[in-house]
Amino acid sequence: EVKLEESGGGSVQAGGSLSVSCVESGATYSRLCMGWLRQVPGMERHEVVAAVDSSGRTSYASSVKGRFTISRDNAKNTHTLQMNNLKPEDTAMYLCAAGVGYCDLGTDFSWRGQGTQVTVSS
Repeated sequence: EVKLEESGGGSVQAGGSLSVSCVESGATYSRLCMGWLRQVPGMERHEVVAAVDSSGRTSYASSVKGRFTISRDNAKNTHTLQMNNLKPEDTAMYLCAAGVGYCDLGTDFSWRGQGTQVTVSS
């Protein structure tokens, strides 16, 4: 069973930076596509923010491209989302996610963490 545990997040003013990290256990990490989803209260669907495959190839939502960077450390079963130049509209619950198969924003991220809150004030 894949288990995901997030850390990081918090509150920052617009223009600031935060990072969120995730540790995975229970699966062969190198076979997983790792990603970050976010959900805004009142919205039914999660937005897939970024994904990274085992080779380090990345995909980003247009809303964060150029500001967010996703990376992974296969030796430590961790991946991180560095968020720069944050905007109030980035405020959301950020969930660590994992899936199998081709890795991009359309991956079926079947496994998800509990989430960590990111709040950006104007």
